Amino acid sequence: MSGAAQLAPSAVSGQGRIPVLDIGPFLAGEPDAAAPLARAVTRTCEDTGFLVVANHGVPQRLVDDTFAAAAQFFARSDSDKLALKIGQYNIGYLPFGGQVVRHSPVNKNTKPNFSESFYITRDRAPDHPDIINNKPLIGLNRWPPDMPQFRAATMAYYAAMEAMTTRLVPVVAMALGLPPDYFAEAFAEPNCTIRLIHYPPQPNPEDNEFGFAPHTDNNFITFLAQSALPGLEVRTAEGEWIRPPAVPGTFVVNTGAMLARYSNDRFRATPHRVINRNGASRYAIPFFLGPNHDSIVDCVPTCVGPDKPPRYEPTTYGAFTQRLLTLNFAHRRAGGDGEYA
Repeated sequence: MSGAAQLAPSAVSGQGRIPVLDIGPFLAGEPDAAAPLARAVTRTCEDTGFLVVANHGVPQRLVDDTFAAAAQFFARSDSDKLALKIGQYNIGYLPFGGQVVRHSPVNKNTKPNFSESFYITRDRAPDHPDIINNKPLIGLNRWPPDMPQFRAATMAYYAAMEAMTTRLVPVVAMALGLPPDYFAEAFAEPNCTIRLIHYPPQPNPEDNEFGFAPHTDNNFITFLAQSALPGLEVRTAEGEWIRPPAVPGTFVVNTGAMLARYSNDRFRATPHRVINRNGASRYAIPFFLGPNHDSIVDCVPTCVGPDKPPRYEPTTYGAFTQRLLTLNFAHRRAGGDGEYA
């Protein structure tokens, strides 16, 4: 499915198909909250793979500050942004033209995303063992030297999001019929990334051109704070594009490839895309939650059997991510800080 049909403004509201779940009682420790929440997660992850969470406990101030930091950074000059350009660790600034999504299951993407990004990961010190030992995919964050508020805002957001999202991992385990602590070791020090994204207006996109082309995420689950402007569209199993409910103060949550592998595709990674048909810039601040780089990702026992053989060989999150990064990012194929396609 590609070309003009793909770009038709046909996405409809996913209200009803994509549920809004109140996770406040679960986070508050109410004893009867976990089981019904897990059942609701099961239903939607077997359907669209998208849901919306309310009463999540992350202060709106942290969300607003991060959106503001993103807008301020992307408004800087190209030379200032390129001074922090992304390198071998996929940390820092990714300019326009830096990513063609080649692993899409629903569209043959041929053009770079019409967007620019900035990647932020766990903030490690230069003497951290993983830095000293040059552990793959782990590097130092790249900070604008004259924007101390940028680092402060995004790190406060990172800490709050890591705390909230990891508390929901037991719910995902229960949704798969597993003990709540099944993933505890894999997420003891999770791999988390914030990707700040700027989508300029795209009122009349060219054939097969997107702000973010149809793709699936490669992590475990993604949490997307509601943007001020619409643009995100979700592809259902029937091939229809729908929009998640736009409820202020909530997070849109979706499944990724790691959860699909753990669940033997019971919870598939759902394709989604972004087209900014608004008359102004759109910003997004997705938070990606994944297991530790070295954790073995294998089909869980509740999702395999005589009639359900494993669809995937065991892998690590690090190895899987390395392969996709090389496939999708021009600078990684060029090596290090190579040129962008």
